[in-house]
Amino acid sequence: PHSDHYRTRLTHTLEVSQISRTVACALGLNEILTEAIALGHDLGHTPFGHDGERVLNELLPGGFAHNLQSRRVVEVIERDGEGLNLTAEVVDGIVGHTGKASPPHTREGMVVRFCDKIAYINHDIEDAIRGGVLTQEMLPENPIRILGETKSQRITTLVRSLVEGGAGEIHMDPVVKQAHDELRSFMFENVYHAAPTVAEKDKAGHIIEYLFRYFSAHPEKMPELYRSLADRYDLPTAIGDYISGMTDDYAVDYFKELCIPKGWNGGYIKT
Repeated sequence: PHSDHYRTRLTHTLEVSQISRTVACALGLNEILTEAIALGHDLGHTPFGHDGERVLNELLPGGFAHNLQSRRVVEVIERDGEGLNLTAEVVDGIVGHTGKASPPHTREGMVVRFCDKIAYINHDIEDAIRGGVLTQEMLPENPIRILGETKSQRITTLVRSLVEGGAGEIHMDPVVKQAHDELRSFMFENVYHAAPTVAEKDKAGHIIEYLFRYFSAHPEKMPELYRSLADRYDLPTAIGDYISGMTDDYAVDYFKELCIPKGWNGGYIKT
């Protein structure tokens, strides 16, 4: 939605960082490492979230995954193609933050892996209620009873569970984890994969695909950095780099610039 009151990837990242550092501090872990992983975990995410990721995965010959793209951002794309001098532990945590990847090798990475889900589930509930997609009364009774009525109460319960169970392997209490998983399933069914959003997801996917085809035919339209990446690697990979770095609004505006006829003001020229 077009409003400053809803989360973006940036505000999500800051919230993951705050929650992760809270847990790391309570457990006596390396807070700086935890923060670095949290700040970098979604750098490779595409416009339109996982729907954009799915389309790029279908278009790119080698596939596409946002966590692997996040690693590519920090190792290859940043600093005008030179990459950043990050430790192996930071990169490992970035790659392993998502459930589709192997878990990170550090406890700090595992903290971010858990806190990413804690952040997006609870903040998306708040955004969905604010946007009229859900009401408080629609939330499933059992998870709310266990975790709490409000976003703050739920995050506190989940953080406390991680801290109390984190002396060894980072984990939640089984009852709390089950409640969290139930709430997550509810969100996928009623918000993320809900029928009213399907048409909009298809539109978003069409924009990603159109831009990919356009830059495949007109690579000269990409900024110099991505043209140089095309020379170093290959054109499809560089196009994936460019598109995945766009925001939703930038991708939509670029699509409009290419596809929507422009109006003009004033009179016409008489001959």
